[in-house]
Amino acid sequence: MDYQQMIESMTPDIYQSLKRAVELGKWPDGQRLTSEQRHNSLQAIIAWGERHLPETDRVGYIDKGHKDGDSCDDSAPQPLNWKE
Repeated sequence: MDYQQMIESMTPDIYQSLKRAVELGKWPDGQRLTSEQRHNSLQAIIAWGERHLPETDRVGYIDKGHKDGDSCDDSAPQPLNWKE
């Protein structure tokens, strides 16, 4: 089985289990992940998420949405008032 087939055969439960293991740094049986296991698991999590999850639910998603009332919304210059 090659890497792409492995990613396609992953179930949502396997995805959640790998994600939890990476978050905690250990497998469900308590054994610590090696750095290679962490790296490979994280790559699998990202690859599976790219294929099966909406963008907002993927690992590493940063919401760059616009919020009303941000200081960047005000285009008029605000004069400084010096108080003594």
